[in-house]
Amino acid sequence: MLSEGNEKEEVKTFEGLGICKELVVACDKLGWKNPSKIQAEAIPYALEGKDLIGLAQTGSGKTGAFVLPILQALLEAQRPFFACVLSPTRELAIQISEQFEALGSEIGVKCAVLVGGIDMGQQAIKLAKRPHIIVATPGRLVDHLKNTKGFSLRTLKFLVLDEADRLLNVDFEKSLDEILNVIPRERKTYLFSATMTKKVRKLQRACLRNPVKIEAASKYSTVNTLKQQYWFMASMYKDCHLVYLLTEMIGCTTMVFTSTCDKTRFLAITLRKLGFRAIPINGQMSQAKRLGALNMFKAGECNILICTDVASRGLDIPSVDVVINYDIPFESKDYIHRVGRTARAGRSGFAVSLLDQYQLEWYLLIEQLIGKKLSGYPAQEEEVLLLHERVEEAKRLSTIEIKEKGGRKRRADGGDDDDDDGDIYSFRKVKSSKKSRRR
Repeated sequence: MLSEGNEKEEVKTFEGLGICKELVVACDKLGWKNPSKIQAEAIPYALEGKDLIGLAQTGSGKTGAFVLPILQALLEAQRPFFACVLSPTRELAIQISEQFEALGSEIGVKCAVLVGGIDMGQQAIKLAKRPHIIVATPGRLVDHLKNTKGFSLRTLKFLVLDEADRLLNVDFEKSLDEILNVIPRERKTYLFSATMTKKVRKLQRACLRNPVKIEAASKYSTVNTLKQQYWFMASMYKDCHLVYLLTEMIGCTTMVFTSTCDKTRFLAITLRKLGFRAIPINGQMSQAKRLGALNMFKAGECNILICTDVASRGLDIPSVDVVINYDIPFESKDYIHRVGRTARAGRSGFAVSLLDQYQLEWYLLIEQLIGKKLSGYPAQEEEVLLLHERVEEAKRLSTIEIKEKGGRKRRADGGDDDDDDGDIYSFRKVKSSKKSRRR
């Protein structure tokens, strides 16, 4: 039977929730003065030993809601391979690991990240040191369970599925089944997601025992501090509208979501030719290059990140001012995750969807899902079209550049399969040459 967990009286401090002194000190060092709603509601039940289903908007602090109870239990047990967190993306896995290490700094927690794109031998060395916490993508965890000698999860006490709705996609289904078949049945299981789907309900029945459901948000919602609009246009002028919008938002930290990996690269090059500090990130890039692009964005070296939905889940980039949907997502629920990259932790934010004649139906499904009609973006179309000639020339030059890079890559013997680093390093070269000219 599923019990509801939203009747507990709200507590204003982590200490009042039952968090131990060492972890309260760690929270204070991170600037966490008061628990968020999902933390205040979930942590007491977790400390009581309950299985949890946590539904909360992105940016609500749900990572802390499972990290703190696990660390508190680890403080008492001090066992290796104590908890495993499964994540749908490499970046989110790395970010969760960083949260464990930051909050566990006072108690000496050891954490290992198992994700693709990184040498398995290096990861096996970390596993041989018997870390307390493993954060992994499902496929790479299965690889280690099958191939890394001496590694098993027999001592596992906690299993967390973060972004659970995404983990239940067909891409992860087989790996997830294999993991659930080899871990102990006597364990605590936490399932966290921003959205509840039929697949999440199915998983809940399969691997949780009498869970407490914590619903810190309505079923499919966006935060009140987020301003959302759409902008309707002919598809042939979409790039002009994007450039106009970025010019209006000059200086803002912006994420632009597209539907394909190739488009992230093309738009990034085009925008740089127009003087914008843009960089791409997508699933075809190697892990090192994806992290390099993400770190440049976080550090402010570039302020426009052109991305696919690989960047829509869980990434905590506090200073994102604007989210632009260059392409409307095929799955309406992905819209919630995309716009959740801004207006995080009580801050305000702005999201605008560039809507052409081919995407109207998908957009109407989004409005239906979030239960509100959005207003149009106010702009003079004549001003936008003044950019057309410049934008088309930049696109022409970008096409030539990509073809030239593709030709060099084909001629190179044993070249890197993923040439997206050209975008990252060319961005750095441009920046370096500007500095040289200033000197």
